[in-house]
Amino acid sequence: MLLPLADAGARAQAQALGQNPAASTPTAASPAATPAPTPTPAVTPTTGQVTIESDLQRADQVTGVVTATGNVRIVYPDRRVVATSRQAQYFSKEGRVVLSGDVDVIQEGGNHLRAEQVIYFVETERVLANPAAGRQVFSTLRIETTPTAAPAPAQPTP
Repeated sequence: MLLPLADAGARAQAQALGQNPAASTPTAASPAATPAPTPTPAVTPTTGQVTIESDLQRADQVTGVVTATGNVRIVYPDRRVVATSRQAQYFSKEGRVVLSGDVDVIQEGGNHLRAEQVIYFVETERVLANPAAGRQVFSTLRIETTPTAAPAPAQPTP
Protein backbone atom coordinates (compact mmCIF):
# COMPACT_ATOMS: atom_id res chain seq x y z
CA MET A 1 0.00 0.00 0.00
CA LEU A 2 2.79 2.41 0.68
CA LEU A 3 6.16 3.20 -0.71
CA PRO A 4 9.82 2.59 -0.26
CA LEU A 5 11.94 5.74 -0.34
CA ALA A 6 14.32 6.28 -3.23
CA ASP A 7 18.08 5.93 -3.01
CA ALA A 8 19.96 3.47 -5.19
CA GLY A 9 19.07 0.50 -2.97
CA ALA A 10 15.57 1.77 -2.29
CA ARG A 11 14.92 2.29 -6.00
CA ALA A 12 15.75 -1.36 -6.61
CA GLN A 13 13.41 -2.33 -3.77
CA ALA A 14 10.67 -0.09 -5.20
CA GLN A 15 11.14 -1.64 -8.62
CA ALA A 16 10.89 -5.08 -7.05
CA LEU A 17 7.60 -4.02 -5.47
CA GLY A 18 6.18 -2.74 -8.72
CA GLN A 19 7.33 -5.46 -11.08
CA ASN A 20 4.76 -7.12 -13.29
CA PRO A 21 4.85 -10.89 -13.42
CA ALA A 22 6.47 -12.00 -16.64
CA ALA A 23 3.83 -13.03 -19.10
CA SER A 24 4.45 -16.38 -20.67
CA THR A 25 3.53 -16.83 -24.30
CA PRO A 26 2.17 -20.26 -25.19
CA THR A 27 3.48 -21.87 -28.33
CA ALA A 28 1.12 -23.58 -30.70
CA ALA A 29 1.85 -27.15 -31.73
CA SER A 30 -0.70 -27.19 -34.52
CA PRO A 31 -3.85 -25.24 -35.32
CA ALA A 32 -6.09 -28.24 -34.55
CA ALA A 33 -4.46 -28.86 -31.14
CA THR A 34 -4.47 -25.22 -30.03
CA PRO A 35 -7.20 -24.49 -27.47
CA ALA A 36 -9.29 -21.36 -27.84
CA PRO A 37 -7.50 -18.35 -26.39
CA THR A 38 -8.64 -17.22 -22.98
CA PRO A 39 -8.99 -13.51 -22.30
CA THR A 40 -5.97 -12.07 -20.53
CA PRO A 41 -6.65 -9.47 -17.83
CA ALA A 42 -5.25 -6.03 -18.56
CA VAL A 43 -1.94 -5.38 -16.82
CA THR A 44 -1.01 -1.83 -15.91
CA PRO A 45 2.66 -1.12 -16.61
CA THR A 46 4.68 -0.22 -13.53
CA THR A 47 7.85 1.78 -13.17
CA GLY A 48 8.76 1.32 -9.51
CA GLN A 49 9.32 5.07 -9.35
CA VAL A 50 8.69 6.86 -6.07
CA THR A 51 8.85 10.65 -5.73
CA ILE A 52 9.79 12.15 -2.37
CA GLU A 53 9.54 15.82 -1.47
CA SER A 54 10.77 17.04 1.92
CA ASP A 55 12.74 19.79 3.62
CA LEU A 56 15.73 17.46 4.15
CA GLN A 57 16.74 14.02 2.89
CA ARG A 58 19.72 11.92 3.88
CA ALA A 59 20.88 8.37 3.19
CA ASP A 60 23.32 6.28 5.21
CA GLN A 61 24.90 3.63 2.98
CA VAL A 62 26.38 1.82 6.01
CA THR A 63 23.10 1.33 7.86
CA GLY A 64 20.90 1.30 4.74
CA VAL A 65 18.55 3.89 6.25
CA VAL A 66 17.10 6.70 4.14
CA THR A 67 15.45 9.53 6.10
CA ALA A 68 13.27 12.38 4.83
CA THR A 69 12.21 15.04 7.34
CA GLY A 70 9.97 18.09 7.30
CA ASN A 71 6.86 18.40 5.16
CA VAL A 72 7.32 14.94 3.65
CA ARG A 73 5.19 14.11 0.62
CA ILE A 74 5.61 10.78 -1.13
CA VAL A 75 3.97 9.84 -4.41
CA TYR A 76 3.93 6.21 -5.57
CA PRO A 77 2.08 6.14 -8.91
CA ASP A 78 2.31 2.35 -9.36
CA ARG A 79 0.17 1.85 -6.24
CA ARG A 80 -1.77 5.11 -6.80
CA VAL A 81 -0.71 6.26 -3.32
CA VAL A 82 0.15 9.67 -1.91
CA ALA A 83 1.40 9.91 1.66
CA THR A 84 2.30 12.89 3.83
CA SER A 85 4.03 12.99 7.21
CA ARG A 86 6.61 14.91 9.21
CA GLN A 87 9.23 12.17 8.77
CA ALA A 88 9.70 9.07 6.63
CA GLN A 89 12.39 6.44 7.04
CA TYR A 90 13.17 3.49 4.78
CA PHE A 91 15.11 0.68 6.43
CA SER A 92 16.36 -1.11 3.33
CA LYS A 93 18.03 -4.01 5.17
CA GLU A 94 14.80 -4.77 7.05
CA GLY A 95 12.39 -3.95 4.21
CA ARG A 96 10.45 -1.53 6.39
CA VAL A 97 9.10 1.99 5.85
CA VAL A 98 8.18 4.10 8.88
CA LEU A 99 6.13 7.29 8.45
CA SER A 100 5.88 9.42 11.61
CA GLY A 101 3.99 12.52 12.66
CA ASP A 102 0.55 13.43 11.32
CA VAL A 103 0.59 10.63 8.75
CA ASP A 104 -1.99 10.68 5.95
CA VAL A 105 -2.01 7.96 3.31
CA ILE A 106 -4.47 8.28 0.46
CA GLN A 107 -4.94 5.71 -2.27
CA GLU A 108 -6.91 6.43 -5.42
CA GLY A 109 -10.24 4.66 -5.24
CA GLY A 110 -11.19 5.78 -1.74
CA ASN A 111 -8.74 4.18 0.72
CA HIS A 112 -7.49 6.61 3.37
CA LEU A 113 -5.44 6.09 6.53
CA ARG A 114 -4.63 8.67 9.20
CA ALA A 115 -2.39 7.92 12.21
CA GLU A 116 0.57 9.23 14.18
CA GLN A 117 2.81 6.45 12.85
CA VAL A 118 2.43 4.02 9.96
CA ILE A 119 4.81 1.11 9.45
CA TYR A 120 4.81 -0.63 6.07
CA PHE A 121 6.46 -4.04 5.75
CA VAL A 122 7.63 -4.19 2.15
CA GLU A 123 8.01 -7.95 1.72
CA THR A 124 4.57 -8.87 3.08
CA GLU A 125 2.82 -5.63 2.00
CA ARG A 126 1.35 -5.29 5.50
CA VAL A 127 0.63 -2.04 7.29
CA LEU A 128 0.61 -1.28 11.02
CA ALA A 129 -0.91 2.06 12.08
CA ASN A 130 -0.36 3.50 15.57
CA PRO A 131 -2.35 6.42 16.99
CA ALA A 132 -1.06 9.40 18.95
CA ALA A 133 -1.45 9.08 22.74
CA GLY A 134 -5.13 9.25 23.69
CA ARG A 135 -6.28 9.21 20.05
CA GLN A 136 -7.40 6.62 17.53
CA VAL A 137 -6.33 5.55 14.06
CA PHE A 138 -8.75 6.61 11.31
CA SER A 139 -9.25 4.66 8.10
CA THR A 140 -11.66 4.59 5.22
CA LEU A 141 -11.48 1.47 3.11
CA ARG A 142 -13.24 0.57 -0.10
CA ILE A 143 -14.06 -3.12 0.10
CA GLU A 144 -14.72 -4.67 -3.26
CA THR A 145 -16.52 -7.95 -3.49
CA THR A 146 -16.47 -10.37 -6.36
CA PRO A 147 -19.97 -10.97 -7.69
CA THR A 148 -21.05 -14.57 -7.47
CA ALA A 149 -23.16 -16.40 -10.02
CA ALA A 150 -26.84 -16.68 -9.23
CA PRO A 151 -27.83 -20.16 -8.05
CA ALA A 152 -29.46 -22.39 -10.65
CA PRO A 153 -33.24 -22.56 -10.38
CA ALA A 154 -34.54 -25.56 -8.47
CA GLN A 155 -35.77 -28.42 -10.65
CA PRO A 156 -39.30 -29.61 -9.84
CA THR A 157 -39.52 -33.17 -8.63
CA PRO A 158 -41.85 -35.50 -10.57
